[in-house]
Formats: sequence, structure tokens, C-alpha cells
Amino acid sequence: MEELLKRYIQGKVTSEERRKVARWLDRDPANMREFLALRKLYDISIWQIDLRKEPERRSVGRSVRHWALEALKYAAILVVAFLLARQIWEPRPETATMQTIYVPPGQRAELTLTDGTEVWLNSSTTLRFPNRFEADSRKVELDGEGYFSVEQDESKPFTVQAGRYAVHALGTEFNVKAYRNSPRFEAALINGSVEISVLGMANTLRLRPNEVASASDGKIQVTPIQDYNYFKWTEGLLCLENETIQSLMAKLELYYDITIDVRRRDLLQHRYTGKFRIKDGIDHVLKVLQLKHRFSYTRDEDKNMIIIN
Repeated sequence: MEELLKRYIQGKVTSEERRKVARWLDRDPANMREFLALRKLYDISIWQIDLRKEPERRSVGRSVRHWALEALKYAAILVVAFLLARQIWEPRPETATMQTIYVPPGQRAELTLTDGTEVWLNSSTTLRFPNRFEADSRKVELDGEGYFSVEQDESKPFTVQAGRYAVHALGTEFNVKAYRNSPRFEAALINGSVEISVLGMANTLRLRPNEVASASDGKIQVTPIQDYNYFKWTEGLLCLENETIQSLMAKLELYYDITIDVRRRDLLQHRYTGKFRIKDGIDHVLKVLQLKHRFSYTRDEDKNMIIIN
């Protein structure tokens, strides 16, 4: 079982093996403690590898803000390790308790919930979920963007609550985008079936595969999915298909938690098609864009802003 758990933690298991692990975890609290112990060791080992990959020399001019962000990343790892250690040694509570995971800007995360549902989380996203689901429902709360591959269980509907919108599913794959600081809501159905409800409205909307529902004022519009490359953000890719620079800059602001002031207004009307690895950072994206669109940019570290001229 230990080898299977290791592959499960690394994301190298089949759907049937994921279900096997989920059933094993639910069988006995001792199993959960064993799993968390392995997970803690894996997280620590990954952390150590990442530290060894850091370059020996760094430029003296790096900002205090950058160092603070780096410190927060490692602090977050330590907090996770601490919480895992608590869960290993403390008895499992009788009632479910809510847990929270936050994905920093420029990063993404993958996790498997206790029912076997797989979740991918995009940059600047928060997910609240119970350490185990109750008998008659499965509900999580999302602020940001998540891709869900839900294990089928007709007796337990799976609900993603995103602000005033709720997406209900039985067994399906879908993407939800609903950042708290943006009025826009999107839900795309890859396969299966989902229903969307809006707080304060009686009617629900059922999506069919290959459809996307979007709203900004509670009124939902349904259109076909135009570009499946978009969902490659789950692989750490930012894919663009004839997208305006204005739209791209809005995504960069969201992914990297920074304000971009484009003072060359004519630049916003240009379009771009291409792919970027999110982890390569915003400077890499801007330097590639400079090859096609002549512009310069500067950083204002105090205001956390990029100015494009």
C-alpha cells in the first residue's frame, strides 16, 4: 500500500487506484495518519530539492518585496508541514472541519479530495473544503479558478460555491472561474452534466458538454467552448488564441498579483497568439511580447506596478 500511496501523492495513479486510495482513507483514521505522514515527508523532500535548485548568486538589486514574497512561500511550506504534523498526531475529529488552501500568484496546485475528486487550482485561488464529506452532500467553496474531475456518487451531489453562484454536479469534469475581485463568472463543462444556480433566483440552468456559461450581473449566457487550449492552465500553461493585448494584460495582473499601467494605448488593440509557461514569470512574457510589439517597461516596486510605454 505504501508504494501506491507514494504514487498517489505524486499524481501517478489511475482513476481506479485513486478510488482505491479514497476508500482506504475512509476505512480507518489510522490510515489517514499514515497517509499524512508520507505526504509530509514528500513535501519536505520537494522543498529541499527546490532549495538546491536556487542559483548560488543573486543580484544585489533585488527588491525587498521580492525577498518578502520568497519568504512567504517558504513560510507557507512550513505552515503546511506544521498542520500535517498536527493531523498525524492528533485524533481525527468526529465531525468534519473546514480546511483552506491558497495558491500564490504565478503558481498552481493539484489535490485529491477524500471522495477521490481531483482538483486543479489556478493562481491567486482559495479553496475551502472539509477534511471529509458528510453523508448526504459534498460542498466546497471557491474564490478564483478551479478545474474539477468529480467522482460519481448520485447519493452525494458535488457543489462548488463561488460567491453568489453555485455549480452542482454528480460525476463530471468542469472548470469554474469566479474571482472575488472580479464581477465575472464562468463555468465550462467538459463532460457529464452540471446545474448552475444563482443566489436569490429560483431557476437553475443545466449545461451540456462543450458549453460555457458566463455572467457578470447574474444573467447567465451560454455559448459553445471555443478554445480547449485555455484549460491547459491545469498544466501550467497560459494559452492565447488571437487575444487582445488588453485581455492578456488583465490575465497577467490576475496571475501575478500586480498592476499593469499601459500608457501606450494603441498597444491594447493588437492581438497575440501563443503559449507561455506560467512559472516562467511575467518578465518572460513581456520580453516575448517586446519582440513583436516595440515597447519598453519599468517596474515600480513600491506600488507593485509595471508601467508600459
